[in-house]
Parts: sequence; structure tokens; C-alpha cells
Amino acid sequence: QLQASGGGLVQAGGSLRLSCKTSAYTFGQYGIDWFRQAPGKEREGVSCISSMDGTPYYADSVKGRATISRDHFKNTVYLFIDSLKPDDTAVYYCAATDPLCQGWDRDEYQEYWGQGTLVTVSS
Repeated sequence: QLQASGGGLVQAGGSLRLSCKTSAYTFGQYGIDWFRQAPGKEREGVSCISSMDGTPYYADSVKGRATISRDHFKNTVYLFIDSLKPDDTAVYYCAATDPLCQGWDRDEYQEYWGQGTLVTVSS
């Protein structure tokens, strides 16, 4: 249902764009959000975009550095992160959530998850 891609090895200060491709139904019915989990840490909500009005939401840890967007022709949600830091190193997951992104950063509000894509930021 959800296919995340775009991870890789990036130097600190660089940027990366992650993609989450889904079905037309999921794209239209659900908000799509991104989580990440670093080694030894809890999973953290990163960003969400509403399917109703396209409103974006960001965690404080990426606010000002991240942009989430939707491409309805490709049924794909993108997460662009700039000024990457070693602390951004994590497995990034996309998930389907409430269409208005209510409770988006909580695991229990996710309908289903995609597989992760690894982002490694070297110092």
C-alpha cells in the first residue's frame, strides 16, 4: 500500500528527498505522514500532510528544514529535508493516517505503514 524510497548516505549539511508512493485510494482518503526511528530511540513523528486541504505539519526537530508535499498525478508524497544533521540518521517510514492529520504523530493513529528507508547522515 505504501512504498517509501529515497534514503541513502548523505553528508551533513546536504539534503534528501524521500518518496512515499501509494494507491490512488489511499492517497485520496488518508493523510500521509513520515516517522523515523534512530538506533536505540523511540519512533518519532516527523511530518504529515492532510489529504483534505494539503496542510502540512512538522515536528520541531525538522521545522524550517523540511517540506512535505503531494503529487496527485503520481499518488506520491515527498519529504524534502535540508541542512541534514547526523541526528537525522534513522530509518524513515511513511504511514497512512487521519485525512486531517489529527493525532498524526502518534502510532495509534496510523492505519497502516510502509516499509522503511534508511537515511544515514555522515559528519
